[in-house]
Amino acid sequence: MKKLILSFLISLFFIGSSFAAGSDDGGSGAKKSKYDQAVKFIKIAKKNEKKGKDDKAQSNYKKAQKILLKLNKEKPNKPNVLNYLGFTSRKLGDFEGGERYYLQGLAIEPDHIGINEYLGELYVATNRHNLAIERLEVLKSCKCKEYDQLKAIIAGEKVSKY
Repeated sequence: MKKLILSFLISLFFIGSSFAAGSDDGGSGAKKSKYDQAVKFIKIAKKNEKKGKDDKAQSNYKKAQKILLKLNKEKPNKPNVLNYLGFTSRKLGDFEGGERYYLQGLAIEPDHIGINEYLGELYVATNRHNLAIERLEVLKSCKCKEYDQLKAIIAGEKVSKY
């Protein structure tokens, strides 16, 4: 009888633990992380931009940036957070701030694909093509869409608003 009760209690413990462990996996019903919330605002802003809804896009970039600034304050020097801080800053017209965040991220992770692409876009937007080409060279071996996108922007095939 004691073994049965012990087995039952152990089973309950593991069942409870599996539910607790699953609460942060990003699955359905799980609460999204602050980072995920910021990324969601960025995706919405990009869709707004494509539809020509610039005011809505700017509003969503601001919401994302606010979350990212808090995240960066709580846990500084995370390349993905710095990447999106650079991106939202650039999209909001703060090229100097964007460049600062991108460079801070590259100091931590020099081969970060997103940072290198977005920094290259910033360099094109600020007429520093030689620096954009340097970012393209970093991406050359990644065999990724970011390389192709930056290459097209540098060639003038694709116009980036910011």
